[in-house]
Amino acid sequence: MTLAAEDNQDNQPQSSGPTSVNGVKADELKRLVDRIENLEESKAGMQEDIKLVKAEAKSEGFDIKTLNTILKLRKMDAITIEAEEMLLAVYKSALGMAD
Repeated sequence: MTLAAEDNQDNQPQSSGPTSVNGVKADELKRLVDRIENLEESKAGMQEDIKLVKAEAKSEGFDIKTLNTILKLRKMDAITIEAEEMLLAVYKSALGMAD
């Protein structure tokens, strides 16, 4: 074992079972925080991928605002979409913007 490896071992807490600090399970908390951090890193990578795909869509001539609206609508059920479209029509009519 190298000296650097020995130093790293000295800095690592030795776990001989569940550790509780002020009623908080420290080992469980650390495990959960580590999982969240890993997911956040993955999410950031996915967000970058989405950004690249949207840039590709834009370069192909697609309108990104409309694409985002379609993505939003695809997450909704048909009844919710219909209700939102009806309410939008009512508001447009009230503002003299009706088709």
